[in-house]
This record gives sequence, structure tokens and C-alpha cells, in this order.
Amino acid sequence: MREIQTIGVVGAGTMGHGIAQVAATSGYEVTLVDVDAGALERGLGAVEKSLGKLVDKGRLGADERDAARERLASGTDLAALAEADLVVEAVVERLDVKREVFAELDRQCGPETVLASNTSSIAITRLAAATGRPEKVIGMHFMNPVPLMQLVEVIRGLATSQETYDAVEAAARRMGKTPVEVHDAPGFVSNRVLMPMINESVFCLWEGVGEAEAIDQVMKLGMNHPMGPLALADLIGLDVCLDILRVLQEGFGDPKYRPCPLLVKMVDAGYLGRKSGRGFYTY
Repeated sequence: MREIQTIGVVGAGTMGHGIAQVAATSGYEVTLVDVDAGALERGLGAVEKSLGKLVDKGRLGADERDAARERLASGTDLAALAEADLVVEAVVERLDVKREVFAELDRQCGPETVLASNTSSIAITRLAAATGRPEKVIGMHFMNPVPLMQLVEVIRGLATSQETYDAVEAAARRMGKTPVEVHDAPGFVSNRVLMPMINESVFCLWEGVGEAEAIDQVMKLGMNHPMGPLALADLIGLDVCLDILRVLQEGFGDPKYRPCPLLVKMVDAGYLGRKSGRGFYTY
């Protein structure tokens, strides 16, 4: 397998533009694609703002910022990724949408292209089955916010080759991340542990055990968490939390993963957290 030099990212949302930024600042030639031109523009704007903050804080030189800008291209057609060595999918956390994206990438990309998913809960094997190259499909789950968080969960599907795993692990390290291999199970490790905690925190709020601020303060001061679970849910997006819980509930068939009715109601109301301006807190 050729060494990864060019990276495509599908989806310009919070995770997608973060992955594109990190890849570009790590020396990769990057193309960020989103079929929604407005979303693409917002994603590129977020990258520009984030790079500016890193320069202001002295974590990135102005010349490094300018070089990263030069390495970052964009487009609204998946055909722009035909020559990429690695494509990372970062679209909405829905199996049907992701499978459709993977099937199209399989048609558009060269036979050597590795297809990775930033899914936070969906089985890699199910995504790989939508392609004719399951040995080149892998999970590459970055954490939010991507430029600041070190972990990348690397998940093999049933057919993922060792060659593919090695190439992706090396790419993650070049991006300054720490890759950790986990098995292909619903929620992997991160969200199988995190989402029940967030869900239980929502139940505490719903049942009146404590106000949002109190629940978060208990976890910050008592368990040494840098951010409370409800504030973290707002950062992740309440719709994303709900999608992951439903994947866990379906995947394990266990009622302990049942989403709190308050979480469902808030998503129905459009209270999605920071990105909508309102969640458990107002932004």
C-alpha cells in the first residue's frame, strides 16, 4: 500500500472541518467536501478561525498557518476525492446515510484508496459491506474538538487488512494523535462508556435530582472531570448523543441504553446544544 500523502474529508461539520484542519497542519494535502455549499463555507470559516486562535496562543506559527491554508482545498462533489490516498467520512451519525456515502466513495475513488469512518458508534463491518473493498475500510474515530484532543480510536472491521490498519495508525500519529485500537462493537469504548453517563445525567435532571449546574459541578469536583456531562453533551450535540444511544440500544438490545425522554424531547424541539444556541445551557 502506498504511503498516505493526500487526505479527503467528507462532511464539513464540527468533526469534518476539525479533521481537515489537523491533517492540513500536519503536512497532508487535504480536500474537504460537503454537498451543501453553505455548510462547506461555514466549515472553512471555522478552520480559519481555529487557525487564527492557535497563532494567537503561540501554538502555531503564522507561516505554518499559511502553509496549512495552501494545502487545504474544498469542493461539493465526491469526485474531487478520486485520487486521495485516504478518505475520512464525517457525516451525520445515521447508518443509511453513511452506507450511501461509502458506496459512492467506492465508485469514485481509486482502488488503492483507504476509506475510513469517523463514526462514533456504528459498526465498521456494516459500512464496509457497502463497498467492494472491505479490506480497505476502517474506523478512525477522532474526539471533539479535533485540534485539541489527542485520542483516535482505530477500529478494524471484520475484513480490514493489517496493511490498512498500519497505514491509518501511521497517519494518525503523523497528525499528532495517539491511536488506540478497539474492537468493532456498538459505541466502541469511548461512547459505550460515555453515553450511558450522559444519559444518566439527563435522567437526574429530568427527575429533579439536581439542576444542570449542580450535576455538572458534582462530576467536575467529585470525579475530576474537566467538563460536566451535560455541558459535554451540549458540545457534542444532543442529536448526536441521541443517535449514539439508539445505536447502542439497537446493537445490544439492552434497556439500560434507553434514551431519557427529556433528551428525546429536547432534540425534537431543536435544542441541540452549542450549535443551535440552546441545550442544557444557553449559548
